[in-house]
Amino acid sequence: MSGEYCVGLITTSSREEAERIAEALVRERLAACVTIVPEVESVYWWEGRVVRDREVLLLVKTARAKWPMLMAAVRERHSYQVPEILALPIVEGSEAYLEWLERSLSAS
Repeated sequence: MSGEYCVGLITTSSREEAERIAEALVRERLAACVTIVPEVESVYWWEGRVVRDREVLLLVKTARAKWPMLMAAVRERHSYQVPEILALPIVEGSEAYLEWLERSLSAS
């Protein structure tokens, strides 16, 4: 059962953008839960130079089958030209949590 799910990593430019994206993903049942980590610092290459930015990190719990729709929904709402939208497979998880995740992603 665990291979059917993933955790998404998405960085945003602000708390407001993070909240807007998180609420949309949960409301549209593209994510069961989105954890907002209020401040992270990212160091990366952009346009030929090293950049350091404060960002907000989203940890998105979802089903792998929903990932294409989730990426499209994030792209529609994201301010970055090249947003970080990564999926990591859930290799193991508590049975109760994974069952809750499945129920949360189903239409009510």
